[in-house]
Amino acid sequence: MANFEAYQEYQRIEDFEEDSPPGEEDLLVHVPEGLKDSWHHIKNLDNFFTRIYHFHQKNGFACMMVSEFFELVQFLFVVTFTTFLVNCVDYDVLFANRAVNHTGPSQNPLDRNKVTLPDAILPTEQCTQSIEENSWIIFLLFMAAIFWVYRLVKVFCNFLSYWEIRQFYIKALKIKMDELCNFTWQEVQDRLISLQREQQMCIHKKELTELDIYHRILRFKNYMVAMINKSLLPVQLQLPLLGNVVFLTQGLKYNFELILFWGPCSLFQNKWNLHPKYKRSGNRLELAQQLSRVILLMGLANLLLCPFILVWQVLYAFFSYTEIIRREPGSLGARRWSLYGRLYLRHFNELNHELHERLGRGYKPTSKYMNSFTSPLLAVLAKNIAFFSGSVLAVLIALTVYDEDVLTVQHILTAITVLGIVITVTRSFIPDEHMVWCPEQLLQCMLAHIHYMPDHWRGNANKSETRDEVAQLFQYKAVFILEELLSPIVTPFILIFLLRNKSLEIIDFFRNFTVEVVGVGDICSFAQMDIRRHGNPTWMSEGQTEASVYQQAENGKTELSLMHFTIKNPHWQPPQESSVFISHLKEKVHHDAQGGPSTQLLLSEAPLCTSLHSNESASGPDSLLASVLAHPVLTASGLQGRDHRFVPPSSAASAAASVLASLSNSQFAHPGRGHPHSIPPSSIHPESTMYRSDRTVIDSMTNSLSHIRSNALHSEFASAEMSLHAIYLHELHQHSSHPQRSMGQWQNVPMRELHTNTGLQAHGCLGSNISMPTPVLGHWQEEEEEEDEQEINSSSTSKQGTGGSC
Repeated sequence: MANFEAYQEYQRIEDFEEDSPPGEEDLLVHVPEGLKDSWHHIKNLDNFFTRIYHFHQKNGFACMMVSEFFELVQFLFVVTFTTFLVNCVDYDVLFANRAVNHTGPSQNPLDRNKVTLPDAILPTEQCTQSIEENSWIIFLLFMAAIFWVYRLVKVFCNFLSYWEIRQFYIKALKIKMDELCNFTWQEVQDRLISLQREQQMCIHKKELTELDIYHRILRFKNYMVAMINKSLLPVQLQLPLLGNVVFLTQGLKYNFELILFWGPCSLFQNKWNLHPKYKRSGNRLELAQQLSRVILLMGLANLLLCPFILVWQVLYAFFSYTEIIRREPGSLGARRWSLYGRLYLRHFNELNHELHERLGRGYKPTSKYMNSFTSPLLAVLAKNIAFFSGSVLAVLIALTVYDEDVLTVQHILTAITVLGIVITVTRSFIPDEHMVWCPEQLLQCMLAHIHYMPDHWRGNANKSETRDEVAQLFQYKAVFILEELLSPIVTPFILIFLLRNKSLEIIDFFRNFTVEVVGVGDICSFAQMDIRRHGNPTWMSEGQTEASVYQQAENGKTELSLMHFTIKNPHWQPPQESSVFISHLKEKVHHDAQGGPSTQLLLSEAPLCTSLHSNESASGPDSLLASVLAHPVLTASGLQGRDHRFVPPSSAASAAASVLASLSNSQFAHPGRGHPHSIPPSSIHPESTMYRSDRTVIDSMTNSLSHIRSNALHSEFASAEMSLHAIYLHELHQHSSHPQRSMGQWQNVPMRELHTNTGLQAHGCLGSNISMPTPVLGHWQEEEEEEDEQEINSSSTSKQGTGGSC
């Protein structure tokens, strides 16, 4: 148990607005008279808005129902096919351990001993008898049948539920199903907000805001992000020989949420209210003991179900990955964002599609950074192993080409397959001969998209410790599979021996960091993004925050989340404290921009900027970001033809400030383009631009990109603007926290290659690539509704222009 003194500085956060209504179960959805027969008296607005969001993200009713249908069929197939393989196949015949004699007048004597597939399948009576005699098989089939019936009932309920959402989209939001894919979530959200003004879906608030909708969809997710941010959940383990290991799997995360949020003994009495007893500090010790007992029972239940879950995990992995490994063994060496990484890097109030898009953009620079670390000894060993394996494989292939009867030799196909896998794996350890060593620049490119980076990474990008910490966020696909297979075994011990010890801290966390909001219910106070209550003085919040060390979000999570939400939702009116922070940031940007380089100079330094106005050029947002990333390196390199005046070493901040000061809404100044809902009047504030516009530069970009849809262009510029803010705030934080270190951060960057091969460096390390995720090659789907979209995986599609190899 945690001692009370360590947490006595926690204080109850005051309510952000007025007291919450006594019973939100009375919330109603008011609809026109003609629609009342379809839906009315909707009590759970959390579920309502979540279904609306997932309906949009999963591309409508047909796609969702077909997907759920095939999930049922897939489960049925795995159970049936596994039972058939175990009980209905004669493996002595299949492996030719017992001869089979086909006799008959028309039978070719040469074919009498040839084994066919039907010969290895047992008769139906014998197969049935084998199943009936095995009590374990009958028990497992019975349990599988119960689970499948439960899933069938759930699919039927989802059918009725999402049919209502379909009618709501068509009749209330006026969006046809064949046009759903053409609407962004922001457009759907705008229509929801407009509908609230007319019909009062939430009876306790006259108007809904974007933040209200986000709160309801991400209520529990924001708690999880906050607990990861405050290092409350026991996901970091100290293991012998392995050291610090992060272990967070789908099964472990499912248990966390079951215990804390929606299980029968969870802390929430319903989906929108924390139980009142957890809001009082008098019985915190007793509540901690109760929670400890719940965790113990959950751990024992996991231990009891461990064999069954483990069997299912192994079967699922076998059917999902065996063919992929045989056809493309290198896929195991590809990387993906870990579940821990997605929670650690997630902003407060960031929806799934926003997170996937952002991490997709950061996939390529992160992959380059991880691939830039090589072991010379391992590379030598890999080259020789690949040579020997390739030599043997070449001989076997040549023999099979000369005479195909070689394939009938026992284990010859196995040898060819294994040798091919060995060659593929060993080649992954051989570095690219064209690779340029530039870890600091790649780390800066990563930061532009992932937005979060521990302070000790800066200046230590070339150290293996930093790489190991990045690997915790960006893991191998093979590591992901191994962790999921081990999850049924490890999860019970984490619950019993680690999470139980956090019971008192968890009780204190929910009491101190839960607030009530009118028309929304209980939410995590960090999700309010309140600078005064959760800001950090070293992240531009000095003089604006009253938070103690325990109340401050780590790594600038409050400040960066506020900027991200403000940019993504330009019509949102932030509260007073947040508005003061944004105004202060704007003044700081203008001040730093006055002493920084001009936007024209920055663009002239960006990769491929000479072709900016051509049709094949990089997009405007790409070039803006690339110019900021390139400027400090080119300044320090002393390239010929540049003005050699002194530029401060912290020029990344001044470069970002110059571009931010130039980046305004001139690219959206043409009223004839786009929809009024998708292109707001300002990228920061709906009524006035946040930064002064350099219209010559920005308008020229817009003219060259007139063929792009306006809402897509706005999304690209919004992402680039947030990336610039992340770089700028991190630079200011480094200067505030470590002034001496920040002054010399670019002096440690090796510039040898820049003088000899500037083009390669600019295109490879400094180019800004915006990558979009593609479907993963088989994966465990997340249990919760919010996470069963496609995973960020190793196959990332990048735009043409600034890409390269570092």
